[in-house]
Amino acid sequence: MNVNQEACEKLYEAYYMRVFSYAMTITGDRHTAEEITQETFFRAFSKLKDFRGESDAFTWLCAIAKHLFIDEKRRQGRAGEMPEDIALQDKAVEQTAVERDDSFRVHMALHAMEEPYREVFELRVFGELSFQQIGRIFNKTENWARVTFHRARAKLKERMA
Repeated sequence: MNVNQEACEKLYEAYYMRVFSYAMTITGDRHTAEEITQETFFRAFSKLKDFRGESDAFTWLCAIAKHLFIDEKRRQGRAGEMPEDIALQDKAVEQTAVERDDSFRVHMALHAMEEPYREVFELRVFGELSFQQIGRIFNKTENWARVTFHRARAKLKERMA
């Protein structure tokens, strides 16, 4: 067994159920959650050598799963679009541009944020984890996770101002 295969197996064993639980949370459908979980690990394995470890592996996997879910929703939406839906989308182009700019600013501020604030914020907002789960990830209390998240949010608001 080579090192890469061993790393993939360890990643899968350590995070499969947590990623599947996250996928169930965002999809609400077992079949879709299973597909997203499988595709998440497939993509993670193919990009494992590029993973720089700047975030927790679970956060990275959840981000992949979330993007897969969004992509799937977009594909489903295009197939069922009616012409009036497209016209409504055209009216929202300016709003979308503003939201993208705001999103970019948030991500830039997050990127500059020190740990553990950044990771706690990402796990709560993007990973949609409970404070109890976040506390367990860090081997800390639920209260620690709450306080750290609120401090991270305050730091982010300060940087965005």
